[in-house]
Amino acid sequence: MVKKASSPSSSPVTITVSSGGKGGAIRSMGLTSPVPRSSVLNNPNSPLSGRGNRGSSGGRRTSTGGRYDEEVVNSEYVTYTVHMPPTPDHNPISASQTSLNEDDKNLGKPERSFISGTIFTGGFNSVTRGHVLECSMERKETMKSGILCGMKGCDEKAMQGKVLRGGPCECGFKICRECYLDCVGSGGGHCPGCKEPYKDVNDDDGSSYDDDEPRSEAEDQALPLPSMADFKPDKRLSLVKSFKAPNHDFDHTRWLYETKGTYGYGNAVWPKDGYGFGSGVNGFEHPPDFGEKTRRPLTRKVNVSAAIISPYRLLVLLRLVALGFFLTWRIRHPNRDAMWLWGMSITCELWFALSWILDQLPKLCPINRVTDLSVLKDRFESPNLRNPKGRSDLPGIDVFVSTADPEKEPPLVTANTILSILAVDYPVEKLACYLSDDGGSLLTFEALAETASFARTWVPFCRKHGIEPRNPEAYFGQKRDFLKNKVRLDFVRERRRVKREYDEFKVRINSLPESIRRRSDAYNAHEELRAKKKQMEMGGNLSEPIKVPKATWMADGSHWPGTWSSAETDHSRGDHAGIIQAMLAPPNAEPVFGAEADGENLIDTTEVDIRLPMLVYVSREKRPGYDHNKKAGAMNALVRTSAIMSNGPFILNLDCDHYIYNSLALREGMCFMLDRGGDRICYVQFPQRFEGIDPNDRYANHNTVFFDVSMRALDGLQGPMYVGTGCVFRRIALYGFSPPRATEHHGWFGRRKIKLFLRKPKVTKKEEEEMVLPIIGDHNDDDADIESLLLPKRFGNSNSLAASIPVAEFQGRPLQDLQGKGSHGRPAGSLAVPREPLDAATVAEAISVISCFYEDKTEWGKRVGWIYGSVTEDVVTGYRMHNRGWRSVYCVTKRDAFRGTAPINLTDRLHQVLRWATGSVEIFFSRNNALFASRRMKFLQRVAYFNVGMYPFTSLFLIVYCFLPAVSLFTGQFIVQTLSVTFLVFLLMITLTLCFLAILEIKWSGITLHDWWRNEQFWLIGGTSAHPAAVMQGLLKVIAGVDISFTLTSKSATPEDGDDEFAELYVVKWSFLMVPPITIMMINMIAIAVGVARTLYSTFPQWSKLVGGVFFSFWVLCHLYPFAKGLMGRRRRVPTIVFVWSGLLSIIISLLWVYISPPSGRQDYMKFQFP
Repeated sequence: MVKKASSPSSSPVTITVSSGGKGGAIRSMGLTSPVPRSSVLNNPNSPLSGRGNRGSSGGRRTSTGGRYDEEVVNSEYVTYTVHMPPTPDHNPISASQTSLNEDDKNLGKPERSFISGTIFTGGFNSVTRGHVLECSMERKETMKSGILCGMKGCDEKAMQGKVLRGGPCECGFKICRECYLDCVGSGGGHCPGCKEPYKDVNDDDGSSYDDDEPRSEAEDQALPLPSMADFKPDKRLSLVKSFKAPNHDFDHTRWLYETKGTYGYGNAVWPKDGYGFGSGVNGFEHPPDFGEKTRRPLTRKVNVSAAIISPYRLLVLLRLVALGFFLTWRIRHPNRDAMWLWGMSITCELWFALSWILDQLPKLCPINRVTDLSVLKDRFESPNLRNPKGRSDLPGIDVFVSTADPEKEPPLVTANTILSILAVDYPVEKLACYLSDDGGSLLTFEALAETASFARTWVPFCRKHGIEPRNPEAYFGQKRDFLKNKVRLDFVRERRRVKREYDEFKVRINSLPESIRRRSDAYNAHEELRAKKKQMEMGGNLSEPIKVPKATWMADGSHWPGTWSSAETDHSRGDHAGIIQAMLAPPNAEPVFGAEADGENLIDTTEVDIRLPMLVYVSREKRPGYDHNKKAGAMNALVRTSAIMSNGPFILNLDCDHYIYNSLALREGMCFMLDRGGDRICYVQFPQRFEGIDPNDRYANHNTVFFDVSMRALDGLQGPMYVGTGCVFRRIALYGFSPPRATEHHGWFGRRKIKLFLRKPKVTKKEEEEMVLPIIGDHNDDDADIESLLLPKRFGNSNSLAASIPVAEFQGRPLQDLQGKGSHGRPAGSLAVPREPLDAATVAEAISVISCFYEDKTEWGKRVGWIYGSVTEDVVTGYRMHNRGWRSVYCVTKRDAFRGTAPINLTDRLHQVLRWATGSVEIFFSRNNALFASRRMKFLQRVAYFNVGMYPFTSLFLIVYCFLPAVSLFTGQFIVQTLSVTFLVFLLMITLTLCFLAILEIKWSGITLHDWWRNEQFWLIGGTSAHPAAVMQGLLKVIAGVDISFTLTSKSATPEDGDDEFAELYVVKWSFLMVPPITIMMINMIAIAVGVARTLYSTFPQWSKLVGGVFFSFWVLCHLYPFAKGLMGRRRRVPTIVFVWSGLLSIIISLLWVYISPPSGRQDYMKFQFP
């Protein structure tokens, strides 16, 4: 069978399906290629509805007898050919279906199950292929969901219930609610099956189905409050139905609250003062104005108390003055006896002062923010004139999860992250989840399939009982009373069932590697036997070895198109085709309720929406000779894929080990994006919170000083930095466009501001550096045409991707009535429309944009998407957005939004810090240095970004300063001539102001003194180990062009019962990064011993210099205490290699010093002699 379709705005796609079923029949289906993945084009409230006609796919089918029809395609069209090879046990389209009536009935229905059960592959010099898998998740769901609608082209679930066992008509014709309303409204009220009129169309018993039909605005505004005198409630009906009077409709959308309803009459009347003796109709007042709440702001900015922030700023000023006087005194009073020692110390102190200023200035304006989720619900999810059915008007969100290696990132950890996303409290039809597998591993693919299967039990359970957190491993592992605040009687029973199902799910995930290996070995052995048999039939030499590739096989007996266990050409980690598989198809717009608990359903879901968000597996194409740009390249591939398949105007980026801890986190982020002025916000960054950290937080893994002090302070400027995960992006900001409005800062410290409106571009030279998006609906089309001509150069040659950009911009706007003068918003209700179904042409287009060559001659990675060229692509990406004038927001929720894992092992932690510091060095020597920032970035924001690139260089001065106390004790000299009162007073002032500043930071940020001290300790540990190595690596890359490669940070797997949760903390892994801190510790301890011995046995002891040297050496050793503790491991014993390295280095340095500066009276015996 061949289905032909044509569309004036789309490219025809031919999908060839060859089946090994009966007769070996061949079918070919023509599907239209995608247009913007948005339903606002069909919405009368959207200004996009009149911007071009959309073609419809399908219509006519003709028999071909096994031959393909040749079609003449215009040059403006692009043809995709999708080949689906036969599978051993599954026929995608049965050859026995020869009836045209059966084909017409199934029109539209097979496409959804076809997409969710097909894996699409393709790439460079390869045909786009669609392979039908044996097990389709969507097909299982369709079988479970019940009888479908009998209308042609409709795949919705037919109406069911106690009253509708045979359908709304006596003939028993199955029909869904939407089709029924169409028949009643436009079909004359006749049944499509028997052609007889429905009996209840003209009945006045209040049981018809036209309650959900949209009414006109005049009808909505003219409905009066029913008179209490003439009202007689029917006790058999619900409160709302009781008020439905015959012969006229009542506006139920205006009566939604029961707080002031009188007893017995529910929520339909408002008595005066709650008693009913007012002057209104029969003593009742007019209803309150519910629109008042929707006009309240979604967010509020709460400034830090003046009682805290004012002394804080004053102390910063006092310490700055004290540092100035101290450094001035130090320069004017050198140590004449040890000028070299004085010179090194004063140089280090000047640098430390500069570093402190750069770190402290951005902290002067901390703020807090709060959200109002009730206003968000009233404004976007409550019935109103434009949205009478109360469908969600919230914009769509695409969630990106990235993984690269299942060995270092366990599939169970990734699966729990996916489950927490699928169960999030956000409209199901507005959510899509994409998993990027950069390793192309079959293990990750099958683990995701198992996750999609278990989600059908876990997600309804979370919705029914309000589970928090919605990560099953975290939820079942909590040590608290799980019955707290639970009132449903079936909770304990269902929790027990779900817990057992999750345990079985974990076993299946853990057994996948062995299952894949055994399956692949069996298939490979079978292939070897076939090859041997063929060799014998051909009469070949039986002694010659047979070369059969050791392939990795899927469950349906086909080759895995990704990476094989034994690497082969086209099947290795850096050489494989692109893969896209929709594990869960896009859900319907209307809620779908489940069934009672039985053999198939573990829990009762009769009152629970069982729909699941779309879940897609993506593995971009990789080929030798192409730079894949690591994580940044994978994220950009997801941006393009999601733009074609779902096109959510907002994107949430998560690492595979960071799960959603607060199910309302996405709503919290949307409050900022959709509030007044939200169109200027490029992203909402959430703080990172970690689990599995040792109680003492030995290596400052929580990093609370950065996330609760520095980031909160940046929120008072232009916004926090992007830290790589837990961030909600505005899609068009990732595309590199400028904000609708921006401010340029001129003059000293940017005090003179100039407002800019950037939505209407002008043809100037600056346009080459400016990416602006014209306003949809404006009549000035010249600028829009200019921008459209530049789209292929910037975004590639995908027309679907280019067409999706204005749609995403429109959907991401705040509401029209919230914007100020000169702003452009969207009408209310413009997004309360169903999403278009996903078809094969869309997936074929998505395959093309993840090919390895798609980014050639485009601006992806340069100005569009995640920016390439640095191992810390997150900081650079956020910097570019701020540099264009965008703002960002820091969202700290009462309940942590996200939680993840962090390396608690000392070596892993140091390598993590090394990667961050190396990225900072790369930023410092690149065009992304804040010194070259534009005037749209605030001065203090520029200082913060400059400090990000400069802080690793502090390590060079820090190492020198850590050795100075030991040098002082060895030589008997000190950094000052004598410990005078002036020096001690300055030192005391600097120390006290630092302590008071720390106390005030603790007060306004909410951190603890323990967190602050751990941060100070690890600052010195990292500054003497990872940071200097990063500076060396960065200089080698800049000067010599030596590329820097880092191994993926291992994610800790879930510990088994009885295992030590912190076992990794005590593992000692030797690394070259440990050499400098060990050397500093050993030399300072030896120097203390030498200094004390010299002073005790000296004729004229100099106690002041001894005290000064010992005090500073002790200060260094206190900061290195966690490092020393980590070296001892669980048994509190230092490894032998530590003694060897430290001993050799200490002896060499000590002997060198003795030779260079021998003790007095021993010069004759301490000289270098050359032969």
